[in-house]
Amino acid sequence: MQQSVAEPRLFEPVEREPAYTRVAGAIETKILARELREGDPLPTETELAQQFRVHRSTVREALRRLESAGLITRPPGAKRMVVSRPAAAQLASGMRHALVLHDATFVAVWEAMMVIEPEVAALAAQRRTQADLAMLIAAHEAFKASPKGDPHAVEIVAQFFEILGAASRNQVLVLAKQSLTRALAPSLLKMIDTVPQARSRIADAQRRIIVSLKEKNVEEARRWMSKHVRDFKRGYEVAGISPDTPISA
Repeated sequence: MQQSVAEPRLFEPVEREPAYTRVAGAIETKILARELREGDPLPTETELAQQFRVHRSTVREALRRLESAGLITRPPGAKRMVVSRPAAAQLASGMRHALVLHDATFVAVWEAMMVIEPEVAALAAQRRTQADLAMLIAAHEAFKASPKGDPHAVEIVAQFFEILGAASRNQVLVLAKQSLTRALAPSLLKMIDTVPQARSRIADAQRRIIVSLKEKNVEEARRWMSKHVRDFKRGYEVAGISPDTPISA
């Protein structure tokens, strides 16, 4: 008797979604629909458990997930969670991890910076305030004063880019760009302290960008930021860091 051959499986079994995932998703939907806004308090855990008809432990796990995503927070001394906005630094950290896990290379990050950063500088030249200029000058002076081998120097370079982003008054660009400089941080320190004149070239570019912003010279701001970012690639090449090397965490 001929045995029947099993047909290839067309569909995979449906996986059951945990209750806490569904609870978190329902609250997230309300937040993203603006039915719950920043600062609005959530019901208590007991009230949420009653509304969703689940155990408090399920609600507690759902709230942990939302808190990790930056969508809710518990103010100091408060008993109830309130709706919040994810901090830019939190989003940048998540994006940096995604870039690492997707094997993004230095040259891919650099190309993105070449597209974004000059336009950010141009907008900042139009929209900057005196407070923005003061913060940029402070970051510039801190970078010049940082000793060789100081890992804080890379943090200052990142801060300079972030202050410039804030001065552009474009929140989309701020969120899109913040992870890029941070993604280069581990290898940027090696480049700064390996390549002769790297520090002086970075300091000079920062100074000229600040001057452009002071004068509200859009084209000069764009030109000097383009030159500044191009210098990063040259510096990496001189330092022997391959453009095709994946960035690290």
